[in-house]
Amino acid sequence: MRKSLYFLGTFLSMAQPAWAQDHPSDAVPDTSSRPDITVTATGLPQSIDHTGQPVTIIGRDEIASVQGADITRILRRLPGTTFTRNGGLGSLTLVGVRGASAGQTLVLVDGVRLNDPANANGEFDVSQLAAGTVESIELLRGPNSVVWGSQAMGGVMNIATRLENGVSASIEYGGEEQVTATAAAGVVNDRLEAGISASFIDSQGFSTAAGGAEDDGYRQYNIAGRASYQLTDALALTGSARYVEGKVDLDGFPPPDYTFADTDATEKLRVWSGRVGALYQAGGLTLNAGFALSDTQRDGDDPSFPYSIDGRSERVELLGRVELPGNFALDFGADHEWTRFSNAPDSGKAETSSGHALIGYYGQALTLTAGVRYDDHSEFGDEWTFGANGVLEFAPDWRIRASYGEGFKAPTLYQLLSQYGNPGLAPERSKGYDAGISYGQRGDPLYFSLSGFRRDSRNLIDFFSCFSGTDPLCDTRPFGFYFNQAKARAEGFEVEGGVAIAPGLYAGLVYSYTDTKNRTPGDINEGNEFARRPKHMATGSIDWTSGFGLSLGADIRIVGKAWDNAANTVRLKSHALGDVRASFAVSENVELFGRVENVWNERYVIASGYNTEGRAAYIGARLKM
Repeated sequence: MRKSLYFLGTFLSMAQPAWAQDHPSDAVPDTSSRPDITVTATGLPQSIDHTGQPVTIIGRDEIASVQGADITRILRRLPGTTFTRNGGLGSLTLVGVRGASAGQTLVLVDGVRLNDPANANGEFDVSQLAAGTVESIELLRGPNSVVWGSQAMGGVMNIATRLENGVSASIEYGGEEQVTATAAAGVVNDRLEAGISASFIDSQGFSTAAGGAEDDGYRQYNIAGRASYQLTDALALTGSARYVEGKVDLDGFPPPDYTFADTDATEKLRVWSGRVGALYQAGGLTLNAGFALSDTQRDGDDPSFPYSIDGRSERVELLGRVELPGNFALDFGADHEWTRFSNAPDSGKAETSSGHALIGYYGQALTLTAGVRYDDHSEFGDEWTFGANGVLEFAPDWRIRASYGEGFKAPTLYQLLSQYGNPGLAPERSKGYDAGISYGQRGDPLYFSLSGFRRDSRNLIDFFSCFSGTDPLCDTRPFGFYFNQAKARAEGFEVEGGVAIAPGLYAGLVYSYTDTKNRTPGDINEGNEFARRPKHMATGSIDWTSGFGLSLGADIRIVGKAWDNAANTVRLKSHALGDVRASFAVSENVELFGRVENVWNERYVIASGYNTEGRAAYIGARLKM
């Protein structure tokens, strides 16, 4: 603990380069490399100063400085995020926001929703992301279903793939005999912005099972591209595409003991996603129309439990903004989505039609917005949501903000239509409250932000086992079924800060306190904390850049104690992980880099029964032209 406190006291805030802080208007710019532009607040780009909702954006320079393919090393720098991983790199990795489950956090990549319709809870597995193909990560914390609809109960994460102006490549080796190679190429000019990036990861890995002896390896190919072509001054054509293919070794429950142990099982992953559209902007009117598709397929060859799972969604959508007199603007949108899943022996499909509107006042010092959304789902019916927020700059660079947002999560197709399904399920609902104060922007020489929040949830979906209870539905669902029951509350606060200590020396800290409670009357777990939601989390960093090409940095991640199960009987101990890194620019085009992760070889657990990686060293080189 003394070691943790020492590093926490040293690292004042999260490190990142000091981006230029110009504040553009609400015109549609390239948001991939602009950390002061948010799209999660309204669905269209606007200055981050003009939203009362808490948003954090990490750009490409910071992602590159952290090094490595593992996206969770970046996500640790976002306030309020928790993640679980069932083993090493490539294993199922889920991210939650402010105590919400992963299925209650909406994830988009290049504007395409990637939460898997075939998963029981509709989560997005972030193991399919490679940091080398990511340009920026934007996280809005708190419910925002007015703009985004289902699954935006805990927050919205928007990821943009890489857009390089030129050619670059990198390769690194280390850890568990892991090789990572990344390449990117693109062009940016007055008419055309186009880029393609690819990443290859091959790792020998380590045993997924904590008591196992054999290595569980991982291999992944990841390629993404996006483009925008300006046909006229007012009209642009846009498109993006992404393909992921991977294979990961798994451990399981082999006979005759059926306890978690080494197996020869593997899982193959294939993901396709993309969007084509058109962007019109002229005379105070912005229209962004498109068609998006995503398909996620998993095939497991475990001899005891083989499976084939496929989830697919297709979506037509329109987002728009009309600038009105007197600093007012109307944001609006409409969409229709077709989803289907196959998880043998179960399958099903559904459709959803939605529409929303937001009216906003955007003054020089004051911004106020409020809006409403309507969703009509072919299986469970309709749903209304409301949200409002405001921000006031009461002194130069000082802002206070507040927001109220409603969120909902439609029952997944598996929860509705599988052999455990219940057609009578209602959507999960949440109401979120947030207030905060900030000075400057993230990356400024001096930056500070404090946020307090509370989220109340109801109609949470749980599983009823017919082996431990009786219910009329057990007549047709003998093994059990999903049902609405649970109530929950998550509340706490978050602190972000950064300071330029000296020329070239920047330090920072992100701290989150989240208290979760099961508030379901009469439930056996009433009053318990939710599983794998630590109350305390902090990430601190410090970075130094010299005038002769040398850069040095260090990170620490401190995670407090948590319960591994809903019954609060299995405890996960607190832990602290430290990384150190360095890079040296040999020339204008060549850079050497390296790092050591988990420098004091901490033995820690984030999911009971699963291994985590010990100390690991990596070296690599980058080329840019």
